[in-house]
Amino acid sequence: MSILSLLRPVLTATLALVLMTGTASARCAGTNLLDHLDPADSLALEAATAAQPFARGNLWQATRGGASVTLLGTYHMADPRHEAVIDRMRPLIAGATALLVEAGPEEERALKRDIAETPALLFLTEGDSLMQQMPAAEWQRVAAALAARKIPPFMGAKMRPWYLATMLAIAPCDMAEVSAGRGLDHRVMDLATEAGRPIRALEPHTTLFRIFDRLTPEQQLEMLRSSLVMEDRVADFAITLSAAYFAEDSRRMWEYLRLISGRMPDYTPARADAEFALMEEALMTERNRAWIPVIEDAAAGGPVVAAFGALHLAGQGGVLNLLAERGWQVTRLPLAP
Repeated sequence: MSILSLLRPVLTATLALVLMTGTASARCAGTNLLDHLDPADSLALEAATAAQPFARGNLWQATRGGASVTLLGTYHMADPRHEAVIDRMRPLIAGATALLVEAGPEEERALKRDIAETPALLFLTEGDSLMQQMPAAEWQRVAAALAARKIPPFMGAKMRPWYLATMLAIAPCDMAEVSAGRGLDHRVMDLATEAGRPIRALEPHTTLFRIFDRLTPEQQLEMLRSSLVMEDRVADFAITLSAAYFAEDSRRMWEYLRLISGRMPDYTPARADAEFALMEEALMTERNRAWIPVIEDAAAGGPVVAAFGALHLAGQGGVLNLLAERGWQVTRLPLAP
């Protein structure tokens, strides 16, 4: 999920520390879950995806009057398939006046500084640890998931539940890639630096904390418990997510997660739909709305490139639809050079 881009500097620093305790796993080997749907689920997933505006595509151009914005949906993990995207983006960034990203170098430095000065942003600095808050059997499942990621359970026990849940959303086989920080976001920032183009942030570096501070401690624990449900298939989810991205079909993955969440223990489709709607509003739509004036202001000074998590592109509250509603002409571009 695109939330990784906000967490990237924090996760990189944390993983650099914890991965020194053991050897990182190899890249993920698993099954693309979308290839094994039964026909009814496949049809339902196709319909849910097709109902969303701008459902497919990773590269777009929006124009209004003389203003122009190139929009790239990114994938936050390193992958050799990024090389073709980098070749495509190099001249586009060289011809732009600026690159807009979720979190640029200045925001990453500020976030690291804030964490160093205020550990309570990510860690439980007073009160019971998670090991004390959770039933013993449940904590053992968390401890096993942490051990698989080479993270000492005593460290995980002091993490805020939302932060630990985000950590567990990363497959063990992908942990080293997050630590390396070589996802597409960093790669396009390197292109901007090489071309001498300024890098500007779409939002303040405190956005992450503002989002999760709204959650009660119990809601954060529920978020952590939900992440455990997927633990036995986390490598398959990693493979499925990357395959969906490179097929320029990331919205389908979101709809797939919504579909299967309604079948988890103690869940119903109605509950899953409600929770996914809340997540989409908090993690994507609300932020997308705040990005629109930033994008428009930047584009007033000449053509710009905006690169952010691919899930932010599609949907009623996606960046592309929000721009279209404001009179921008939105056109999909081919990713191949």
